[in-house]
Amino acid sequence: MTKLVQRLVLFFVGIPLIMAIVGIPHYSHLVLHIAIILCTVASSREMYRLLGNTVPMQSAPAVMGATIILPVMGLVCTIWGFAFEYITYMLIVVILFLVVLEVFFPEGKTEANFFKKSNPRLSASLFTVIYAGYIITFLSRMTVWENSTVHISVFLLMVFLCDSLAWFFGHLFGKGNRGLFSASRNKSVAGFTGGICASIGVGLLVRRLFPQVFGGHWVKAVCLGLCTALASILGDLAESVFKRSAGVKDSGRVIPGRGGMLDSLDSILMAAPVYYIAAKLLYIL
Repeated sequence: MTKLVQRLVLFFVGIPLIMAIVGIPHYSHLVLHIAIILCTVASSREMYRLLGNTVPMQSAPAVMGATIILPVMGLVCTIWGFAFEYITYMLIVVILFLVVLEVFFPEGKTEANFFKKSNPRLSASLFTVIYAGYIITFLSRMTVWENSTVHISVFLLMVFLCDSLAWFFGHLFGKGNRGLFSASRNKSVAGFTGGICASIGVGLLVRRLFPQVFGGHWVKAVCLGLCTALASILGDLAESVFKRSAGVKDSGRVIPGRGGMLDSLDSILMAAPVYYIAAKLLYIL
């Protein structure tokens, strides 16, 4: 199966499946929360391996457990109605746990080199927790909004269409304008433009379809789409940097045509907090 066919299958099967999950609002989007937790399990494992290729790491169970507990806390806050500040409190607890782990149980064969690599170990652990575990909780936080299904669907459509049309426009029109980003030389100006236009187009379309949710001046819809698209593209480029540094092509082999879970979640991870903040400022507050 060629990569083009795999991408098309993923687009026409994977995206509707994800939208179906979002469209199940029962028990405060319980199915979506479970999907987020499962994705975090896979992405934390992949991030641990990526960073472990170049820097020393703390124990895998400790780092992955500390990462996964954050979206679990997002589920707890949603189901029991706790304030989402508790996720941040849990993040502080996780940071303290990892620091205690390094202080009292350092990795090292002799006392002389116990703490020689503590700085990179702690830095890698904390980055894994925040990147793979914390920022995805902004997707969890959207589940309590009054029009949660609409907002989450619009957010995912902006990200998916940005990614898909960036690839499509780059494939068709990007031959002479590649090399825009050092992190990924195959990315082109045409793809960059197509992705941004796709997200903005979604924003303008939903303004027409859901005026009760995305009301107001059309500039607000453009800003929401633009911010989400830029964050989505940044997430894709950041993942390219991680993989280049680790010397691998894909973060894993979970999804045919895409690679690992992080290869599919990279744009969502970076764009989730941006959409959350932008939508709240523009339409909810």
